Amino acid sequence: MADSSKKMQIVFASAECAPFVKTGGLGDVAGSLPAALVRAGAEVIVMVPKYATIKDEYKAQMEHFSDFYVSLGWRNEYCGLEKLEHDGVTYMFIDNERYFARDYPYGFFDDGERFAFFSKAITESLQHLPAGFECDILHCNDWQTALAPVFLREFYQGLPLYDRVKTVFSIHNVAFQGQFSDTVMEDILGVAHIPAAASQLRCDACSINYMLGALRYADAITTVSPTYANEIQTPEFGEGLDGVLRERSYALQGILNGIDVAGFDPATDKRIAANYTVDDRSGKAVCKAKLQEELGLEVRDDRPLMVMVTRLTRQKGMDLVMYALDRILSGGVQVAVLGTGDRDYEDGLRYFQDKYPGTMAARIEFDPALSQRMYAAADMFLMPSKFEP
Repeated sequence: MADSSKKMQIVFASAECAPFVKTGGLGDVAGSLPAALVRAGAEVIVMVPKYATIKDEYKAQMEHFSDFYVSLGWRNEYCGLEKLEHDGVTYMFIDNERYFARDYPYGFFDDGERFAFFSKAITESLQHLPAGFECDILHCNDWQTALAPVFLREFYQGLPLYDRVKTVFSIHNVAFQGQFSDTVMEDILGVAHIPAAASQLRCDACSINYMLGALRYADAITTVSPTYANEIQTPEFGEGLDGVLRERSYALQGILNGIDVAGFDPATDKRIAANYTVDDRSGKAVCKAKLQEELGLEVRDDRPLMVMVTRLTRQKGMDLVMYALDRILSGGVQVAVLGTGDRDYEDGLRYFQDKYPGTMAARIEFDPALSQRMYAAADMFLMPSKFEP
């Protein structure tokens, strides 16, 4: 008989996690949901790559917990587990400098290999966790961890520690799926000789799709809202995966993303220029003036300040922004944008910054601390999108 008093033990795997590394909403969810699960009574270990960009203050707190080798195709790659306790949550950073000592999390020629390693390291790590922690639920997020349910089933089935594990796969943005050449199947993944894996990963005659593998292998699938769960089952929004999502609709559930009401509370946030509340908004004016000064905008309280923090991509509605920006700025609204992405949008924002000095500020960079100051200072928040995420 199962021990009803035993806490559920969850491994939460994500390619980014605030406050250590964040490029978008996935980082916010990975930074907030595990703590909420702990408060709900679960034991949680979060697994994240140990990127070179993680601040030294966090690296200094990491304790070397374990190391072993991970087989990846014909390779045997070093994997270290660096442990960190932060705000009541246990983090295990996957250490491999060849794959993760980069100046940005994504966008490299070998991303297929890098995140295949991450997925394999996640599954291998389940037998190297602290004493007494036996994973009940492996929660994987987006394409960078999508191979973990595949590896779990094909390489670890039959081992008692692994047979107990149920997998959950969360789609944060179905547009990014991890599609790579068919040669990856054997050279990197080492599954070409396994008919079930080869057929379920392949999306056409010459390419494979990591997310497709997770959608077929995971026990449960979730996404960021009930609306999006319905949208991605249609050809218009499914990005080619609508068929398999309809097939597995019985396992798909949309759970509305929330917000970290403690981390984003302007009454207590120590990262902003001044605190404020609904009843006493004087600190809000201080935040706005300080940000205007920091970004080179005219320090004026009679100009509305509109901010946008986003990935600069078409999916995020940047074509709509570029179309409207001249009209917005010529009307006297100050605009501040923070983000990186497609070169055309980056150059377009720089153009408007040059055309409207003191009114437009473009920061083409990744800066979580600045994003927090922008949220606190804004009169309006611009958040266009081609689809719900």
